Amino acid sequence: MLTRLTLPALVAALLATGPAWAQMARTEAKETTKETSREMSRDGTAKAVPLSKADVQLSFAPVVKRASPSVVNVYASHVDKRSNARTSAMEEFMRRFFGEPEGGRGPRGDRAQRSLGSGVLVDADGLVITNNHVIDNMNEVRIALADRREFEATIVMRDTRTDLAVLKLKEPPKSLVPMPFGDADALEVGDFVMAIGNPFGVGQTVTQGIVSALARTQVGSADYQYFIQTDAAINPGNSGGALVDLRGQLVGINTAIYSQSGGSHGIGFAIPVGMVKAVVDAARDGASVVRRPWLGARIQSVTPDIADSMGLDHPTGVLVASLQAKSPAEEAGLKRGDLILAVDGQEVADPEAFGYRFALKGVQGQARFGILRGTSRQTVAVKLAPAPETRPRDVLKVKTRSPFLGATLVNTSPAVAEEMQVDFQTDGVAVQAVDENSVAARVGLQKGDVILAVNGVPVPTTKDLDRVTRNSLNSWEVAINRNGEILTSVFGG
Repeated sequence: MLTRLTLPALVAALLATGPAWAQMARTEAKETTKETSREMSRDGTAKAVPLSKADVQLSFAPVVKRASPSVVNVYASHVDKRSNARTSAMEEFMRRFFGEPEGGRGPRGDRAQRSLGSGVLVDADGLVITNNHVIDNMNEVRIALADRREFEATIVMRDTRTDLAVLKLKEPPKSLVPMPFGDADALEVGDFVMAIGNPFGVGQTVTQGIVSALARTQVGSADYQYFIQTDAAINPGNSGGALVDLRGQLVGINTAIYSQSGGSHGIGFAIPVGMVKAVVDAARDGASVVRRPWLGARIQSVTPDIADSMGLDHPTGVLVASLQAKSPAEEAGLKRGDLILAVDGQEVADPEAFGYRFALKGVQGQARFGILRGTSRQTVAVKLAPAPETRPRDVLKVKTRSPFLGATLVNTSPAVAEEMQVDFQTDGVAVQAVDENSVAARVGLQKGDVILAVNGVPVPTTKDLDRVTRNSLNSWEVAINRNGEILTSVFGG
């Protein structure tokens, strides 16, 4: 009769044979356990689970000491320029924190809106990256370093599409410690990370957790939906702060949380450092906006039915639904029905992943797409170039009594369509923004809508729309292209 010995049973049997065999058994058992607890990560470094009490008593303090001097507090305010009142950022925040309502009056009667967030020093010359929503609508910014020194800062760049902004200290000291960029693509689910910021204004705080998920979409805080999810506690005030790996390197900018109470529920989201670096590089080059490549094609998700019809094991990639004439996509030879599977070797599982990978490529050189055409896998080189501004925008802020009152309108072009993430229309007027509580908002106009005609009259430009809305009418018939669907609505005057 044969008996199978488990590792513990084998060790017990060897222990009974004497000290020499016992020592050998202990060594073999320890080595076997070490082997089963280790595996190689994507970047070739070994990872291991803790095996002893000493292992779980390890500290993250050395990492925090390296990273924390690079994380700053951002105090932003919008002060009525008609007032000469000036107070320190800390004084402004303390009044708000201890009772002054937002938008309240200061000691000299100034009316100000205030915002508090975090930021990360990324340059020894004083460049700071933060979230755009931290400084949205603000005109004065102060930066408080980890050692509590405060400096005035200017707003160098706002990138609403990524919800990132770049600030610069006006008189930076020589002792600044920038945080080095890490590699978000090397992260794996389960890796340790730390969030450093200023939650609820209590002061610099470090929280620790793991990477809960990668490439999260449908978060809704920016045009580019490609986030690192973490359970490191992130709360209001952490926005713009650092997500740090165990090398003390920046892997993301904390930007949003999922919460029903306003506090941390263990579901936080960070913008990957690749996108952060693209925005910082543009600011360093002196650009006022981030220039991104234009594909000139409409893409769509791959459904299970589409995947089955193409012989795929599972839905992946993005399908080319249509192409614009003379666009980089058409010139590269892409065709309707092509399935894009990778950008420069990086797999793209959905339109959000494709948008992120393609946006990081800049506007020079080429990107190589791995595609599936029919049953043939091919590689296509696509020229990297910005979307052209084929005609002046001629911005129109409607102020006359009409359904467009409170809307900001511009002439369409590939550049405008790319910025708004809508299909390009040869003629028409695009809604660039809609003021809150305005007439345009109440009638349902949305950013990205393209106005085609008003009362049966085509409006190919903002000048045409301005002309047809100068007179007050009792009824307005408006034809709109919304996400490729033509809608005709009638509004009262």
